[in-house]
Amino acid sequence: MSMTDQSQNRMDATFARLKEEGKTALIPFLTVGDPDPQTTIDIIVELEAAGADILELGVPYSDPLADGPVIQRASQRALTHHVTINTCLEVADGARQRGVEMPFILFTYYNPILQFGLERFFETMQAHGISGMIIPDLPVEESGEMRERSKAAGVSLIPLVAPTSHDRIAAILDGAQGFVYCVSSLGVTGERASFHNNVEQFIRDVKSNTDLPVAVGFGISSSEQVREFSKFCDGVVVGSAIVRQIESQIPLLTNPERKIEGLLQIRKFVAELKE
Repeated sequence: MSMTDQSQNRMDATFARLKEEGKTALIPFLTVGDPDPQTTIDIIVELEAAGADILELGVPYSDPLADGPVIQRASQRALTHHVTINTCLEVADGARQRGVEMPFILFTYYNPILQFGLERFFETMQAHGISGMIIPDLPVEESGEMRERSKAAGVSLIPLVAPTSHDRIAAILDGAQGFVYCVSSLGVTGERASFHNNVEQFIRDVKSNTDLPVAVGFGISSSEQVREFSKFCDGVVVGSAIVRQIESQIPLLTNPERKIEGLLQIRKFVAELKE
């Protein structure tokens, strides 16, 4: 089996297995390099131990349009370590060497990919066994070349669908790969107490337009919310709440004598989301 098949099938196989077990994928997001790249690897090990199924590796970016203040701060901390796409791929490899099996998705804005060079980007993604990518600022109308290249490389370009894109659902899902990421609320990421009124109907509409698994994210921060969304989704993405949890543990994570305590707090938080 080539690396392409393996990386692509890792995500497909995870969703298929969970469907068979009647379970929903828990998909954490973290900013790579916050508080530093080595600690990110340690955190990834804990996330899998806590029951995470698929992981979004956030490439820190200086102008994160879709991200709220929690992830913006994490990006700023990570950028002090000059974290790039390459760093993120090295972190993915480091986690694999530690025995982590879950599929990895790269979450990046378009500009870092452009700077990296499209051809080199896909070759590198394949070589590092990345299963998919999310590019929040790439509109479907401009995504033709990325879609073609991602299909050829076997790295799923995961579409984002928001409640406002109702009339464009069919266009966005045409030829989509991996899974569909439904944005549960309008505006930037960040923890929320309430969601777009018709979010359940919106997700059901999306599901009726695709055979792919459908995951929901943006603002989900508690085990109650995870449970609620699990009733009608195949996956639930938790980002800001986990990044905030990492932020609150930085005093422990950056203290060699207490690092394990900080890591275990993060594991506990994610295990509770999974329950």
